[in-house]
Amino acid sequence: MGRAGQALKETLATYAISQNKLAVTMGMERTVVYRWVHERTDPTGETIVAIVRSLNQLDPNAAKAFVALYLVPVLNEF
Repeated sequence: MGRAGQALKETLATYAISQNKLAVTMGMERTVVYRWVHERTDPTGETIVAIVRSLNQLDPNAAKAFVALYLVPVLNEF
């Protein structure tokens, strides 16, 4: 576990988005977002898409930052 939670934690902090606000936007319980941020569970691939869409609703720059933190390092491995 790790990369998604770390990227999400950094993004939420940088853009002053609360875990609760993201959870409400995604239509889920805050505890689910808490578990991602604290690396207790990893979001699925489909959930990553939902996270990006929700962040985009809250702040498009936050969505771009999350993608950059989470996906760009993986793409650079190729």
